[in-house]
Amino acid sequence: MEGYVFNTETTEETLRLAGKLALLLSPGDVVTLEGDLGAGKTTFTKGIGAGLGITRTINSPTYTIVKEYMGEIPLYHMDVYRLENSDEDIGFQEYFDGPGITIIEWASFIKEFLPEHRLDITIQSKGDYQRVITLNPRGHHFDQICKELAR
Repeated sequence: MEGYVFNTETTEETLRLAGKLALLLSPGDVVTLEGDLGAGKTTFTKGIGAGLGITRTINSPTYTIVKEYMGEIPLYHMDVYRLENSDEDIGFQEYFDGPGITIIEWASFIKEFLPEHRLDITIQSKGDYQRVITLNPRGHHFDQICKELAR
C-alpha cells in the first residue's frame, strides 16, 4: 500500500484529523512529519496536542530542538531541521522510550536514529489551506491506527 491519504480543505479540518489521530496514539509512539516550509507540520502537531488535552500554546521548537508539553500523555515535539548533516544524538532514544508521544518535524535529517516502528506523515500544501496528508505506517501497530483513522 502507498499509504493512507487524507485531503483537508481547511486548517480546522487538519487540526481535527490530527486530534483524531492523537486519540489512537499510545505512550512510546513516534510520529514523523515531513513537508516543505509552511506545509503545516506544526499545525498538525497542535492538533495532536489538542487531542491529548494540552492547553499550552504549541509552537515550533526550531531553536530549542525539543519542547515538552504535559497533557493526558506527555508530548515531545522535536524540530530537527538544525541537525541536518549532523550526527549528534541529543538523547533521542530517551524520548522514544519515554512515557510520551514523540512528534519529529524534518525527521529525515536524523533517519539513522529513528525507531523501526513509527508513523511517517508527509504533508503537502495544495493551496492556501488545502493539504494532502499521507500516513505511512511502519509496523502493525501503526497500520492498525491508520485503518481506524480511515474509518
